Amino acid sequence: MKQEYFVVVLAHSLRGRLRRIHIPHQAVYIILVLALLGSFTVCVSVASYARMAWKVANYNALRREADSLRVRYRNLQKQVSRTDQQLASLEIYANEVSIAYGIKQKLEGPADISAEGRLVPTFAESVKDYDFLRSANALALATRSSRTFHTIDLAPSGWPVEGRLMGAFGDRTDPFSGEGEFHKGVDISAPTGTTVRATANGIVVHAESGNGYGRLVVVDHGGRYQTYYAHLSSFYVHVGQEVRRGDRVGAVGSTGRVTAPHLHYEVRLGGLPKNPRQYLAAAPAYQPAPREEFPF
Repeated sequence: MKQEYFVVVLAHSLRGRLRRIHIPHQAVYIILVLALLGSFTVCVSVASYARMAWKVANYNALRREADSLRVRYRNLQKQVSRTDQQLASLEIYANEVSIAYGIKQKLEGPADISAEGRLVPTFAESVKDYDFLRSANALALATRSSRTFHTIDLAPSGWPVEGRLMGAFGDRTDPFSGEGEFHKGVDISAPTGTTVRATANGIVVHAESGNGYGRLVVVDHGGRYQTYYAHLSSFYVHVGQEVRRGDRVGAVGSTGRVTAPHLHYEVRLGGLPKNPRQYLAAAPAYQPAPREEFPF
């Protein structure tokens, strides 16, 4: 029995020759199946490429949004730190003016809240009061001769350890997370085991390990002053112990979140960090270090 087939006739346009090509049915079916499979493969590839392009576009959009949020977060951190410093300065000026002129607030009986207007001052009024207190404080400092505030006697002074000043106070980039952060103190580089000394008389209120500070000693000096000595390798004091300026409180180490041995030193007034540079006594032996050598 002869197999069924298709006949394709080819004719030459000039010579007039005819050529017949016999194509079996199975070959035609195979070609059709292959064409369908090829079309399906092309459609699947196009769909996969479109889906991948859509995912990449979404990822890029999310990354841009994350970068924008990170920038906004850093700006907010800077604004908060500036606001904290302004509030601390305002509070110090108010206290000094009150002490200089003997201003004391006296409460004479309960106040009639219903008779008051606004209980919270506006921003403009706060700025005006701030400027007034700064002017009054400058006048008090210029006119007084031998009078010394009690808070100055309680303020820390001197270097807590012999070493080089490395990390500065203020905004910086965290070496571990890469995010912006506010450095609340200064870093002083020194070999492990170097003696760390108290910078003012006070009482030890904290002497234990915890968080990124590692081994931390906190001394309360009164007058709302406190000093922090962090990343210690060992303690020489205990909670409740009274220390004098120059007494040993610990030894330099590398405990906590650090990359090299150093002392992290903080000065806080009313719980707010102050730049310790203004409390460090001049010491020519202490040389500033290159920026790339800063430990964290």
